[in-house]
Amino acid sequence: MNQEKWEKLLKQKEESVSGGKAAGQTDGIKSDTIREMEFTRDGKKIYGRLHLPDSLSSIDRYPLVILCHGFGANMSETEPYAEKFAANGIAAFAFDFIGGGPDIRSDGQMTEMSVLTEAADLHTVLDKLSRHPLIDIKHIFLMGQSQGGYVATYVAAEQVFGDTPVTGLIACYPAYVLEEDARKRAEKAENAGAVPESEQIMEYTVGSIYTADALKMDIYDDMMHYTGDALILHGTDDPVVPIACSEEAVNCFPHAELIRVEGAGHGFFDADEDFCAEQAIRFVKEHMWS
Repeated sequence: MNQEKWEKLLKQKEESVSGGKAAGQTDGIKSDTIREMEFTRDGKKIYGRLHLPDSLSSIDRYPLVILCHGFGANMSETEPYAEKFAANGIAAFAFDFIGGGPDIRSDGQMTEMSVLTEAADLHTVLDKLSRHPLIDIKHIFLMGQSQGGYVATYVAAEQVFGDTPVTGLIACYPAYVLEEDARKRAEKAENAGAVPESEQIMEYTVGSIYTADALKMDIYDDMMHYTGDALILHGTDDPVVPIACSEEAVNCFPHAELIRVEGAGHGFFDADEDFCAEQAIRFVKEHMWS
């Protein structure tokens, strides 16, 4: 489907939902259809919700954004973006990583979670959704927050030669400092260099797999292999992941843009969240016709 036809059909959808208002201005009426979905990875459930634009019969297949939450969080932090994508004619899937946080609807505990287990979750989600009859397999994007941005980066790079290449990557305050933090924790351990059975990170208890897997990684090398376009949004006042990490990343990706969100910390809220959503939607629409 070409851009002109897609935009005409999307305009018809918007008018039917919002009485002719622009996308996203629907007087509280959500312009999306939500479908609960469950997948299985190694016998454990992955729970998520697929947000599809209304008037599903108007457009055969939709571009898709898969949303990845951060460390200790859940899909409640990514679903607001899913709603905004759907209001703009873009399908979006928000899900809970297995063991991704204490308040999740997927299986698993944080003590069995790592960036590599989360990468395995994301590979499973990507594989399953790429077969969905309403999804355009040629236009699948990954978007992640903090650790979710790290995991999305790793999977996007791995999929370069996979069955479902990732069209574009959106990383919000990505935790590219994760490996350095793991090395520091290992050095400070009771047995220097050893990984303890469990650790306290922020207010959460993680297992040895968390640091052990992080020590295996080299995300800056991985991102060099991702041939698609990447959009990074990072707060200038982030106290958790210095913006310097994303400044280094933009020089490692073959094709990347860094947007500095002035005054923002580790996380986007209110006007910053709206700005991030606008930039993400712009990025996806710019790549839908490639």
